[in-house]
Amino acid sequence: MKTWIPPERFLPYLTWKQVDALPRDRTLMVLPTAAIEQHGHHLPLATDTLINNLLLGHALQKLPKDLPVYALAPVHYGKSNEHVGYPGTLSLHRDTFMAVLRDLGRSLKAAGFQRLVFFNSHGGNHSLIDVMARDLRDELGLRTFCLYGGGPAEGVCAQEAAYGFHAGEVETALLLAGTPELVHTDQYTSNYIARVGDPGLLKPEFASATFSWLTRDIAPSGVMGDPSPATAENGWRWCEAMSDRIARALVEMHDFQEILER
Repeated sequence: MKTWIPPERFLPYLTWKQVDALPRDRTLMVLPTAAIEQHGHHLPLATDTLINNLLLGHALQKLPKDLPVYALAPVHYGKSNEHVGYPGTLSLHRDTFMAVLRDLGRSLKAAGFQRLVFFNSHGGNHSLIDVMARDLRDELGLRTFCLYGGGPAEGVCAQEAAYGFHAGEVETALLLAGTPELVHTDQYTSNYIARVGDPGLLKPEFASATFSWLTRDIAPSGVMGDPSPATAENGWRWCEAMSDRIARALVEMHDFQEILER
């Protein structure tokens, strides 16, 4: 799969002796988590994994050369049961996904490393990663961090910013920038799970009253959002802004100290 990760910051490219020379207390290990799942008629199954790699790769290139931050091989598969039923979606059970994260955390701990970042680009993984990060802090004493995507995309309309959940303008723009050959621009469709002007309290996410949903309940094509305004120019602009924020977050995570030690 295409990668933008700098080779010198990709842990699987190192030998075990090179890894053994890394400072155990300061090295920040970044575990990308994503998904292989349907993204409508116009985007590939690997959309979340490609975006994860694109943003993380550009962020790692912006770090100081001497900062010990390394990307682990990604966990390509995630909890994608909201998309089950669309051919090509490959989903892990929540217990399987969490067990993989726990085992990888244990492997790092066994080697003496102390800092682990989950860098996630699939919304269906968020809640499980939050739980696992806390569990690994408690069970293993690892200093764990969570990093979700690259933040907001400037210039997206309010409707798309609120409910462009999946295969909408931002994801499409990022792939038009990074892998334009994989975007079928003649196959765009648009659906929304809700409208920003809806007066009710019940929302699909990010509210005090929510409802559970499956993609097939809302969007026959698999798209939740509107990809039609997407451009490669915006994709590169958002990639730069998002990777800047990710790089700054990684520096803060590397420098993070216990609150009581400050």
